[in-house]
Amino acid sequence: MNDGNEVERSRTIQRIAWVCPSTQALFEEGQRTPGYSLFDFLHGYFYGRWPYLYIGVGTGEHPLSKVIRWVSGAIQVLAPLKQKPDTHVSSTADGYHGKVVPLRTARSLVRIEKDLRITALEQVIPFERARDIILKNPQHIVALECPCRSSRASPCLPLDVCLIVGEPFAGFVQEHHPRRSRWITPTEADQILFEEHARGHVHHAFFKEAMLGRFYAICNCCPCCCGAMQAVRNGTPMLISSGYVSQVDQDLCEGCGTCEGVCPFEALTVEDGTAKIDGLCCMGCGICVDRCPQGALSLALDDSKPAPLEIEVLMAAADG
Repeated sequence: MNDGNEVERSRTIQRIAWVCPSTQALFEEGQRTPGYSLFDFLHGYFYGRWPYLYIGVGTGEHPLSKVIRWVSGAIQVLAPLKQKPDTHVSSTADGYHGKVVPLRTARSLVRIEKDLRITALEQVIPFERARDIILKNPQHIVALECPCRSSRASPCLPLDVCLIVGEPFAGFVQEHHPRRSRWITPTEADQILFEEHARGHVHHAFFKEAMLGRFYAICNCCPCCCGAMQAVRNGTPMLISSGYVSQVDQDLCEGCGTCEGVCPFEALTVEDGTAKIDGLCCMGCGICVDRCPQGALSLALDDSKPAPLEIEVLMAAADG
């Protein structure tokens, strides 16, 4: 029975993916991934093949977004979801979400020099499926024009700041979007991360069920363009904390307000001449730490949040 299913899946992919070898590579890797269905592959193919449409609709910037919202609303009216009271309903965030990472962690993710397999990261990425770090050819990195920025009328620049890491993802994106992506070295990726951090943009390590349930990209995000940050502001938890929270040394803080102006998550305010941090809003990105003129801010572990993505520690544990 399983052999018959595999034959049918192979026939399906031959009909769909005759154009690009990278599509075949994605499908074959999906076949080796437990729990990865044909629907997941089709979803991942659509997402990777037409990311500007996919994200443009998601952010509401694409003209089709109104039509899709109308169709979705009509379906819910005509065929309401029937469920038991205790049934979990998956949200968008269950299958597509980012882990906020400080600059140091983002840099470590583009410096990995060997294939890596770390799975079941429940403490770090507490979602049901998309939480593995399985890197093949991690030095294959592509800089892609950010779909979120590209969907906006007046986007932040530069555009090519989305880093697609490892195979089959980097090859798929470059083959399908040769005019909007370019191969870069880990050193060039490191430079992009530094420059984006200097602009006050947040690094997100992205995971997605349809992308083999794995880490596949580092996005460098600004609050004005990023669809995931927009979703968080609208109540959809597409981002999870780095595991850290900012803390203030009140002896050093002069209440200048610099941190309040640069915090991407609006977690900092100045009250009575001292910076105050909203621990629920703070995602531990570290932008404020490097911008504070007095050095009064630092990141501290927060046990109430998911554990940090400390890739060096995880790699050492996997080798041990």
